[in-house]
Amino acid sequence: MTNSPTPIQTLIEARWVIPAAPARCILEQHAVAIGDDGRIVDVLPITEARERYNASSVVVLADHALIPGLINLHSHAAMALMRGLADDLPLMDWLNQHIWPAEARHLSEAFVYDGTRLACAEMLRGGTTCFNDMYFFPRDTARAALTAGMRAAVGMIVIDFPSTYAADAQDYISKGLAFRDEMKDEALLHFCFAPHAPYTVSDEHLTQVATYASELDLPVQIHLHETLTEIEQSLAKHGVRPLQRLQNAGLLNPGLIAVHAVHLTREEIALLARYGCHVAHCPTSNLKLASGIAPVRALLEAGVNVGLGTDGAASNNRLDMFAEMRLAALLAKGSSGDATAVPAWQALEMATINAARALALDDRIGSITTGKFADLTAVNLADSAISPCYDPLSHLVYAAGREHVSDVWVNGRRVLDRGILTTLDNEELLARSHYWRDQLHPTS
Repeated sequence: MTNSPTPIQTLIEARWVIPAAPARCILEQHAVAIGDDGRIVDVLPITEARERYNASSVVVLADHALIPGLINLHSHAAMALMRGLADDLPLMDWLNQHIWPAEARHLSEAFVYDGTRLACAEMLRGGTTCFNDMYFFPRDTARAALTAGMRAAVGMIVIDFPSTYAADAQDYISKGLAFRDEMKDEALLHFCFAPHAPYTVSDEHLTQVATYASELDLPVQIHLHETLTEIEQSLAKHGVRPLQRLQNAGLLNPGLIAVHAVHLTREEIALLARYGCHVAHCPTSNLKLASGIAPVRALLEAGVNVGLGTDGAASNNRLDMFAEMRLAALLAKGSSGDATAVPAWQALEMATINAARALALDDRIGSITTGKFADLTAVNLADSAISPCYDPLSHLVYAAGREHVSDVWVNGRRVLDRGILTTLDNEELLARSHYWRDQLHPTS
């Protein structure tokens, strides 16, 4: 007597399944079985999958690589509405003369909700299934992510100056904690503290964030050592480099995500490694703002976990994780003089399992592994513009782009179906983006 096939929700059959963990693994003619709860129940050869499972939906990807959904480890999603507002400027001029004044005039719940939905549409179409965010009105960031059916780690921003969202650092902290308490049971939402930077948050409030993060077991993301000016000003004002201030505040621990980390000494790299900290590497933003090139090879060799982020669309100007993977690999090679630095498999890890590890979500997402949530991205490698394909893993990083993403699943739900968003209305998003363009820049 033979066993009848096990009923499941979805079976995805792919030319290649590239799980990201274990490293360098490429599974040919494999299938991923997804249960009703949105979790992966099996990864196995297609012929076996057809015998073992009876799926409500079968998706055949004859020319595709199926990879874990990409994870954007650092973003300011709502700033998609500021894409191209001020370009070709150094960081502090860009912030002080353009971005912060625009936020002072226009920042609101509606701005954040519309901008984040616009960003989610871009990210989903580019194969990103989860983003780690830092911005004002985090509740509206979360609402937008849920509307898009997208996973998000939403930062509870802390900054010492007032905004339309909060009056002072204490108000930011209180509102962030209230927001988390309100939405902590949402399955697609995760949370972190997001003090903006050492130059905008006092020692007192950095220490307070460290205490709350420890009590609640939450990650902390913070812009750190992004520019030489930041370090020079810290030395002049505090007598120590910014990383030392974080250590003094008790923030160096496995929950810290140091965003940018461009200018680090050998001793500081060793310090990050010793405390188990993580780095969110944003190569495009670092170059566009002329901040510099992060020492990624040295960080990896020291054992620091490095993930990839886009930063905001106002300083990138794309939320394109394929571009970040490629640039991260190329910059590591060019800056080190070693063509073997950050090979393709490692760049993919940085955009998937490494980022999940930084967010303490690697038991749930970041690889195509039984028991994890089915956050998946399908990439069509049959396009003549990127043919022939000898090594699909290498192809993902050096040849393919976000335009080759065909399908995306989050928690087992298909949110991009053959290039069409299933949760967001593209025409409505365009209309809202035009409305905000006219508000921010009436003469455009």
